[in-house]
Amino acid sequence: MTLQLAWLLAPGPKTVEHARLAESLGYDRVWLADSPALWQDVWARMAQVAEHTHSIQLGTAVLIPSLRHVVTQAAAIATIEDIAPGRLTVGFATGFTGRHALGHKKRLPWAYVKWYVQQLRGLLRGETVEVDGALCRLMPSGGYMPPFPMEVPIFLAVQGPLGRQVAKDVADGVIMPSLFVTGGFDTCAVTASGTVLDEAEDVDSPRVRAAAGPSVARAYHTTYEARGDAVDALPNGRAWRESIERIPEATRHLALHFGHGIEMNEHDRAHVPMTGAKRLSFTGTPSELRARLADLEARGATEIVFGSAGPDMPRELCAFAALMQET
Repeated sequence: MTLQLAWLLAPGPKTVEHARLAESLGYDRVWLADSPALWQDVWARMAQVAEHTHSIQLGTAVLIPSLRHVVTQAAAIATIEDIAPGRLTVGFATGFTGRHALGHKKRLPWAYVKWYVQQLRGLLRGETVEVDGALCRLMPSGGYMPPFPMEVPIFLAVQGPLGRQVAKDVADGVIMPSLFVTGGFDTCAVTASGTVLDEAEDVDSPRVRAAAGPSVARAYHTTYEARGDAVDALPNGRAWRESIERIPEATRHLALHFGHGIEMNEHDRAHVPMTGAKRLSFTGTPSELRARLADLEARGATEIVFGSAGPDMPRELCAFAALMQET
């Protein structure tokens, strides 16, 4: 198996510690997520990771264009490129929790994302670009930014045909959930989250619930946001939906996205069973997960971006690294 090994971290107080451990375990890349209402600032923590690691590749998975002016984004990228030359890849997407947690119910149009990426590339090459009707350019004094052009790879998180086409037009690679991997790209980073089970470990054990429960709950969050009562088809989905819909609509998004990816919120804890953990998350025994990894590689994955939760992140990092080393 030739999959590159990567880990996804939510920016927080232990991000640098976990990134350093990932580097020592042989991970090829560490990606930092971006959702300002839930976690710390991605670029502040990325700068620390860049300073305190040596060779591991870095990435953002994923930035949402509407959250930052493109010149601000370009300056942040230039900062990391100055600290860790050649190690940064930036991923962008149309937005899920990063927007929905702010009350924005719709994802960004792909045309907007495409134009934003084109503007960003121009800025990083030292070009003058039009932004919101005005001409903008990065114009640092000598020594304040790396020299132009800064050819930082840009990935897009895609699922459907429109996003895939935009990625072919303007991106260097794609980021996809495991369910949507169908090939067609030379570089395809696949996101997966859950936990590596010990042999005969119960999926409803406290450890597994803490580590993989947020990933299982994510299936309910994404299904509900995208298709409403279609979430009823998931185990105990109707009870979960009725619970969340008792929250007034004006503040429902705050309750829905609380804890996303880190912990199960009160509605998840009450109604989301762990019986579907192996199906709804990347959870299984080493042999089960190795089979799933082989399938992903056969379908076109080139990198696996694993994520987990719970209080023992070193255990999760070590367990997944050991699994990959055995393949």
